[in-house]
Amino acid sequence: MTKKVMANPRDAYGETLVELGGKYPNIVVLDADLSKSTKTILFAKKYPERFFEMGIAEANMISAAAGLASCGKIPFASTFAVFATGRVYDQIRIDVAYSEANVKIFATHGGISVGKDGASHQMIEDLTLMRVLPNMTVLAPSDATQTRRLVELMATTKGPMYARIGRANSPVLYTKDDVKDIEIGKGMITKDGSDVSIISCGTMVDQAVDAQEQLAGEGVSARVVDMHTIKPLDEKLVLKCAKQTSAIVTVEEHSVIGGLGGAVSEVLAEHCSCIPFKRIGVQDMFCESGEPDELFDKYGLSTAHIMKTVKKLLK
Repeated sequence: MTKKVMANPRDAYGETLVELGGKYPNIVVLDADLSKSTKTILFAKKYPERFFEMGIAEANMISAAAGLASCGKIPFASTFAVFATGRVYDQIRIDVAYSEANVKIFATHGGISVGKDGASHQMIEDLTLMRVLPNMTVLAPSDATQTRRLVELMATTKGPMYARIGRANSPVLYTKDDVKDIEIGKGMITKDGSDVSIISCGTMVDQAVDAQEQLAGEGVSARVVDMHTIKPLDEKLVLKCAKQTSAIVTVEEHSVIGGLGGAVSEVLAEHCSCIPFKRIGVQDMFCESGEPDELFDKYGLSTAHIMKTVKKLLK
């Protein structure tokens, strides 16, 4: 197997903010005492007059971001996913979503791959919380290259947006050319196939690609879809997969309730309920502390589990 090139989407986020800061003087960045981890510290060093350290006061950060947006600024507000959504839901709901404020909430450390920090920091509900809000666009980039491009689109697309990435380094899946024409609300067919569609997002796209390659060796042709936009969901692509392949599996580092799997199942229930379908993600439970790979294996998010699910579904 070819050795994978690794990069951290958090670095891509921070570096892209710096680049965008030079192009758009109305971009401002807010953080809640975690700028070294979210990498917004790079923007703070380059543009200190446009960076706001809000301290451990996430609710205030979101409301301040909404106020800045009302004055014509493009605010990016960052912290860990568990704080960016759960702790400040009321402020996001009213100050951002209801008000249609041009606020970009960019969260890091999403999912269970934060590892040893345990259940208190393993945010597996954020996509659900954000997806249900009217006016909110929800994104889950899968690698550093895609993160850069989606951050650029967030800056130039008006409206409330939430994006989440993980903590750790991850394989680079795409080149700049691969993502230059990417659109918010349009999924990507990363690998094509005819037997089954594996619709994935975020960190799990790499696991899906590994599963696709190993399944090919067993005579199973799998299509891998990178559904980087959870809302608005690319319903046309979901239905295309339902028409062209014999089964659909969704894979996400998130609860199976309400996230990508929930969104896809809603489309299938209304338009194509006869296709075999399975959601892979964290079941209705909190997870324990551990190394990311061990947690993926224990809670059914590993490549081996994806392969097992695909083969069982096709039978």
